[in-house]
Amino acid sequence: MSDIEKIIHYHNRTKHHPHAYALSPGYLDWESQPEAFRRYDDTEKIKLPFQKTIHLPDYSSLFASGSVSPCSCIQEGIGILFEHALGLAVWKQFGDSKWALRCNPSSGNLHPTEGYLITGDMRDLEGGIYHYNSYHHHLEKRASIITAKFPQEFFLVGLTSIHWREAWKYGERAYRYCQLDIGHAVASFSYACQMLGWQAEVLPEVGDKAITSFLGIDRSDDYGDAERESPDLLLAISCSNKKSKVSSKEILSNINKGSWQGKANVLSQFHAHEWTVIEEAEKSTEKPVTKEERWRGDDFSHFLPTSCEDSASNIIKKRRSAQAFDGKTILKLCDFTRILDMTLPRKHLSPWSTLYLKPRINLFLFVHRVEGLESGLYAFIRRPELLKELKKAMGKEFIWKQQINLPDEFPFYLLKQGDFKSTARMISGGQDIASDSAFSLGMLAEFNNILEEGSWNYRRLFWEAGAIGQVLYLEAEAAGFRGTGIGCYLDDVFHNLLGLENNRFQDMYHFTVGAPLIDSRLQEIPPYS
Repeated sequence: MSDIEKIIHYHNRTKHHPHAYALSPGYLDWESQPEAFRRYDDTEKIKLPFQKTIHLPDYSSLFASGSVSPCSCIQEGIGILFEHALGLAVWKQFGDSKWALRCNPSSGNLHPTEGYLITGDMRDLEGGIYHYNSYHHHLEKRASIITAKFPQEFFLVGLTSIHWREAWKYGERAYRYCQLDIGHAVASFSYACQMLGWQAEVLPEVGDKAITSFLGIDRSDDYGDAERESPDLLLAISCSNKKSKVSSKEILSNINKGSWQGKANVLSQFHAHEWTVIEEAEKSTEKPVTKEERWRGDDFSHFLPTSCEDSASNIIKKRRSAQAFDGKTILKLCDFTRILDMTLPRKHLSPWSTLYLKPRINLFLFVHRVEGLESGLYAFIRRPELLKELKKAMGKEFIWKQQINLPDEFPFYLLKQGDFKSTARMISGGQDIASDSAFSLGMLAEFNNILEEGSWNYRRLFWEAGAIGQVLYLEAEAAGFRGTGIGCYLDDVFHNLLGLENNRFQDMYHFTVGAPLIDSRLQEIPPYS
């Protein structure tokens, strides 16, 4: 089989069905539970500073052009960046059990994503390749950099995945979740950069082998029995309000590394299960060096305002995944339209200014409790040129009616009126959070066409879905509500509901937003107290 055929086979194999879920352990094997944090022992540790002198903006200011001046305190800025992108948000405790939540969400709070800083010499920080340890909020120096011809006030961030973290609980479907988490993490870095007045951009041309070698995750002696990391992407970050125009080839070729140090910790002493299908999926989506035209955004120039008066830092840090909703609170129409509006891909707004990808995902919503809207099944078309094709591919019973109480240019359509709460719950694996919310949705992606451009685009579809999820999380918090990403959904049942009959479009992720029920038994402890 070709790589494209292999990854389509993986995708179909790992779908959930009403009476046959994707293969997984079926239980939680606590003896092989992965340690919560990756670290590199025998390395130089550099403590990152927390916010001290830098004023951080209100959440609403992130979306006002020119309102955030670039942060000039680079080391403090790097500390703030990693804290808000990959750092701890809070510790939760119930009885004798204690666990950390992070600013970047993760399926099952398992956190397969690891982050690296690659920089030339800066004030109070030597040039090097550093692993970010979120538990201590410090950098672990993996290698020195002898020379680096970086632009002024410029550095790179590398992201990798440890697939075992997700596979321990979710089995074969874990590869999907790792890629979703990368999308969330990219969006987290994008928001954190915008908060500092900096610019971040994914380097789309770089191949996986270059990332692997560059970050040293191919160094067998540094891992031994420790779980290996898989390459995902590099972010170029400019400490100004303008993106650097230096090419990825020029950046990587002008870095000379010195000696390496550090040994990775073993996360699980043994693996009760091995999921070879994940390794096969990784191989079939390996990305070569490519020449790519960066997508610069659609012309969604105006956006709807937010009523949020909280700081951007608070919104990011208090983001949580709701475990239950009250099933009765109605979401205001202005907040609902703002939440959806911010998922439209605009070239100057986070996270779309960072994620270079041409949008491939449209949203299909189960509206339960939104002011001024009938309950029903709706579509939100993030890529307008696909509207005709979607109408043709989907069921003929859908009416595609625009709402008179919304702007004419708002790409939101009623497909079918009715109570879809039980349908939403069933499609989300019987989870009440999909029906007790104000609305839930599925993210439907162009599938076959983009895979024909390269099998590695499979990963990019999940990155886009994860980035949309991060927008929904933060916008829900800004509206006084809460969101939850749903990775457990019945793929083909959702396709059948929409009348889809082939792989032209595929479901990539689900999400739900509502008024949360707070478990008062849980104690919250500051993350770095």
